[in-house]
Amino acid sequence: MKTIIERALQSSYTYTEYRNIVSQLLAQGKVTGHEQTADLLHYTELNEVRMNRLDKTMQLTDSALGKLQKLQQSYIWLVLSEGWCGDAAQLVPIMDKMAQASSQIELKIALRDDHDDLMQHFLTNGSKSIPKLIVLKADTLEVLASWGPRPAGAAKLITDYKAQHGVVDQTAKTELQLWYLHDKGISTQEEITDLMLHCAQPSLQTR
Repeated sequence: MKTIIERALQSSYTYTEYRNIVSQLLAQGKVTGHEQTADLLHYTELNEVRMNRLDKTMQLTDSALGKLQKLQQSYIWLVLSEGWCGDAAQLVPIMDKMAQASSQIELKIALRDDHDDLMQHFLTNGSKSIPKLIVLKADTLEVLASWGPRPAGAAKLITDYKAQHGVVDQTAKTELQLWYLHDKGISTQEEITDLMLHCAQPSLQTR
């Protein structure tokens, strides 16, 4: 596992680099990943608008900031993502804001399709769902936890919709985007900061 993680980190990007790569490919009529389709190109175009908006408007809650400031160890957040993923467009900008708010967190983004060996260790119900946040101890690269691809409320919305309609269609995707809009990133911040405090508990207890 450590070798797989090291390989992913070596070819990973900062958030700014990730955004630039997605934008540069989009300007060429291309998308990240191993598949090129008109639908994926369309989703990437929508996601550019979403990420631009979130970069400008996303605010961290006082609660999230307080929890992030309690971290006393150094961590790497290794995130598996792709530019065409609607959930990633809503969540990775929040992760970036959170990482920026803590001197103990370094955010690195790896493209899912380029790292299938790592993705296979972090499947969601057998699916290669993204974004997937992998929390690593910075000095050893030990995997402490993982999170994703959605906060609990968003995951429940999709699960309930699929149970009722048997498929995740465009209506479900629209409802999901509205959920993200109304939630304003609060659920994601709460879930990830609580996860980080859980990861930090051993070191907090020994100080």
